[in-house]
Amino acid sequence: MGNKTALYQSHVDMNAKIVDFGGWDMPIHYGSQIEEHNAVRQDAGMFDVSHMTVVDVTGADSQAYLQFLLANDVARLTEKGKALYSGMLNEDGQVLDDLIVYNMEGWYRVVVNCATREKDLAWMAKQAERFQVELTEQSSLAMVAVQGPAAIEKALTVFDAGQQAVTKELKVFQGLEAGDYFIGRTGYTGEDGLEVMVPESDVAAFWSKLAEAGVRPCGLGARDTLRLEAGMNLYGSDMDESVSPLVSNMAWTVAWKPEDRDFIGRAALEAEKADGPKTKLVGLVLEEKGVLRGHQKVIVDGVGEGETTSGTFSPTLGHAIALARVPAETGEHAVVEVRKKLLNVRVVRPPFVRNGKKVFE
Repeated sequence: MGNKTALYQSHVDMNAKIVDFGGWDMPIHYGSQIEEHNAVRQDAGMFDVSHMTVVDVTGADSQAYLQFLLANDVARLTEKGKALYSGMLNEDGQVLDDLIVYNMEGWYRVVVNCATREKDLAWMAKQAERFQVELTEQSSLAMVAVQGPAAIEKALTVFDAGQQAVTKELKVFQGLEAGDYFIGRTGYTGEDGLEVMVPESDVAAFWSKLAEAGVRPCGLGARDTLRLEAGMNLYGSDMDESVSPLVSNMAWTVAWKPEDRDFIGRAALEAEKADGPKTKLVGLVLEEKGVLRGHQKVIVDGVGEGETTSGTFSPTLGHAIALARVPAETGEHAVVEVRKKLLNVRVVRPPFVRNGKKVFE
């Protein structure tokens, strides 16, 4: 038996298929993964993401601490609630985790992955020793992601007046407190929507109200196909401690300026950048029959070999897609070995889908 979120019984009551995910008993689907996927692309779906880890960073050195801890620069966050995405790196410039951090004016809220919780908390605590900061895990908060073109509209119908007012003023990639809720206009699906932190004692009622408002419960299966269509990395698959952000489609999250800001892994990244990365993370499109999965061999004629890191059938596009780490010289075409057959694929730049529409040519 794994860890259970405060919504576990709600999932069971809704006939979810439960699986282990990073030590948590979580719903993989509620009957049809494809229908759940399409609900998010076309209307609104909701996900239990309470297994994520929320850490508040407070104290006089909170900004300086995060500027050292993260490859991105929290000093860029000049508006209350504004958020950024960053890698947290080791001294070799490799990705310990990816996370979101919100600027709460005087303190910060950080959300990290569940599977890396213990490692992340230990690393963050170790780095905090030289700063005047306090790290507080908010373990009493549950989190629900409400995603899709109608997500905000439907969420507003279950919020009280104060929560509605906060939601209406949110910009993309911003989160604000609304009483004992925290509402962020963020997500992991490539659609507009919210990630709502709710006291555990309230979350089952909140989940039920969303369902009554027409928001479809969705499991981890749809979450994975949605994030892959959106070209979003999954930690442990598309990047981990063996690779840097420069070869993981995360170079844009590295804030090189100001030049005098030291952050963990900076020297290693500068050396890799000067040398020229040897690999890159790309999108693969298989328009003929076949299914792409992780850890399939990718062959680039005259260049070398790589490997798929994530792959799936895309419900939106109607064919298989994948992310793959390949030699930096890879062009527009490659071959993937699928069950001892060599299948031709197109190499594209992720994402594959944005706002429900195909984005590559």
